[in-house]
Amino acid sequence: MKKYILFNLLLLFVVGSSFSQNISERSNKPNVVLINVDDLGWSDLGFMGSEYYETPNLDKLSKESKVFVHAYAAASNCAPSRATMITGRYPMTHGIYTVHPADRGDKRTRQLIASPNEKVINDSLYTLGKFFKENGYTTGVFGKWHISDDPKTHGFDVNVAGSQRGHPGEDGYFSPYNFKLEPEVQGEYLTDRLTSEAIKFVVENQEKRFFLYLPFYTVHTPLMGKPELVEKYINKEGSKGQHNPVYAAMIQSMDENVGKLLGILDSLRLVENTLIIFTSDNGGIRATSYQDPLRAGKGSYYEGGIRVPLLVKWQNQIKSGVENTPVVQMDFYPTLKALIAPEKELRLDGESILPLLFDGKMKERDLFWHFPIYLEAYDPKEDGSRDPLFRTRPGSVIRSGDWKLHQYFEDGGLELFNLKSDPSESKNLATSNPVKAQELLQKLEKWRGDYRAPVPMIKNPDYDSDFEKEAIQNAMK
Repeated sequence: MKKYILFNLLLLFVVGSSFSQNISERSNKPNVVLINVDDLGWSDLGFMGSEYYETPNLDKLSKESKVFVHAYAAASNCAPSRATMITGRYPMTHGIYTVHPADRGDKRTRQLIASPNEKVINDSLYTLGKFFKENGYTTGVFGKWHISDDPKTHGFDVNVAGSQRGHPGEDGYFSPYNFKLEPEVQGEYLTDRLTSEAIKFVVENQEKRFFLYLPFYTVHTPLMGKPELVEKYINKEGSKGQHNPVYAAMIQSMDENVGKLLGILDSLRLVENTLIIFTSDNGGIRATSYQDPLRAGKGSYYEGGIRVPLLVKWQNQIKSGVENTPVVQMDFYPTLKALIAPEKELRLDGESILPLLFDGKMKERDLFWHFPIYLEAYDPKEDGSRDPLFRTRPGSVIRSGDWKLHQYFEDGGLELFNLKSDPSESKNLATSNPVKAQELLQKLEKWRGDYRAPVPMIKNPDYDSDFEKEAIQNAMK
């Protein structure tokens, strides 16, 4: 009898020790859920100041998360932003600077020949999917991939609705869909379906480590919301340039689905061992939803085009609160590497923000953007760009502390702003503060040289200055 008791005590000790060790290992290498909303603006959420859009689930999550109010996309539109986030490398490595093609807008208004632009990332690149896969994680992507034909060639075990497609098509948010995804229920809503597939993935892999990438197609155009929610917002007064009831309905549906996913993580007791990242791939479309006080919107390298919402939660590990240090989505990869495989040698262009997540500090650094191509205007009177014909003309941008410099390649133009005193980038200080302008320009030129960034220099033979002047005048009428 004594031997039996001793044996069982020993067994309990061994099993208990093994269980504790397993929990300790798993707590150091958490599951990762990355939610990436398409075209969601910086201020399109309740916790970011919106009084029109209703996002109770994300508002609750924000109180449990580190909230980065100076978070940036690595590009101002979707394909380059996603490629840079997934590879952890500047566009000079993967070659995607915009959604193809690069020569947008009337050819008679483009002074330069745009730099070459890739449609997809190369299979040789070591993506986040490959990183997680090789570190023992089961991986899945549910939604807009947009940077190659199939995410399974980049380390993902499961792919639902992910391809090179950038939006669901004119009739795509309600089934039947315009891509390979058979509806489970007639007339189902795409955002609901992607979330249900993501939830299935969590349930099936709850005993494993998993990386869940949920890049919703919403809130990208075409704007399509559930009729009952659209009706709700028709009867609600708009605020601060936010007043589109269909867009509001799409945001509410997205928030509800984030709530469903968080609820499953909680019910399966996975919350304490899951790192959750919530963000958007670029700024919101200015004509749809103002990002005031930020200038412009999607496609622009003013703040409204590249500043994005960002939450990071890891329960009982990351303290909640607001973080003002500027970060960029290219930092996700080195941060996750530092957490999961710190010994692995990888060439990445961002920096780990683990110190900020754990209430430390990072050495001040500069952030850079490069856009050697053209992106035509959506709405000349609404976009808030430098001129009414293009959201962006070829150029580069640097943020250094509170200062931000835009350089334009066509005319050598410089715009210098102090974001602390002028977050709307309305007062160009390049002439009144030439010393600071030249300081940042030198940094920008050195960075371009270090990364061999292409600068378009060949004159466009189709350019017509008289036509351009007339087009600008007509656009502003």
